[in-house]
Amino acid sequence: MSSRHSASLAALPRLLTPDLLVPGTLVDLSLERLQDHSIGALVLDVDRTLLPRHRSELPARAEQWLRRAQARMPLHLLSNNPSRRRIGGLAKQLGLPFTTSAGKPRRAALRRVLADLDLPPEQVALIGDRLFTDVLAGNRLGLYTVLVRPIDPNGEPCRQDHLQRIELGLARWIGTPLA
Repeated sequence: MSSRHSASLAALPRLLTPDLLVPGTLVDLSLERLQDHSIGALVLDVDRTLLPRHRSELPARAEQWLRRAQARMPLHLLSNNPSRRRIGGLAKQLGLPFTTSAGKPRRAALRRVLADLDLPPEQVALIGDRLFTDVLAGNRLGLYTVLVRPIDPNGEPCRQDHLQRIELGLARWIGTPLA
C-alpha cells in the first residue's frame, strides 16, 4: 500500500466524525446551538433528512423547523438525488436554492454552494443522515457537520434506518469515535 493510501486511511476516522451527532431527526436540532457555534448558513441533505423515503411531502414538524431556520440564516438544499422535479418541488415550496446530482462525498457541487454562500466553511453546517456521503463531504471541506437520524412521515426518527446503522457500525469498526 502506498504512503498516500495509508495517510488517507488514517484520516478516515476523523473525516467520518460529525461535529454534532443528534439522537433524533432534524426537528430535534437546536438552531440556537448552531448559532452558538457561529454557524451562518445551512446546507441540507434532502432524502431521509427532510423527506421520508419514497415521499415528496415534507412532514409538518420539518417544515416548521425549516421556516424557523430560514428566518435566521441562508439555507441550500444539496442532494445526490438526480430528480430535479422532486428536489426542485421542495425547494420551490420553501423558496430555497437547490442542487441535485451533487455526487457527495465528492466536493465539486459543495464548493459551488460555498462560493454562493460567501462564508468561510467553518461557518456553514452540512446537515444530513449519512456518514459516508454527508458527513464525509462536509468534513473534507471543513464545514461543521451534523448527523441526524432519518425522518419518517410524522417527523419522527425512522425505525427502518438500517443503512445508517450499518454506516455507524463500519465507522466504529475503523476507529471513528462516535457517541
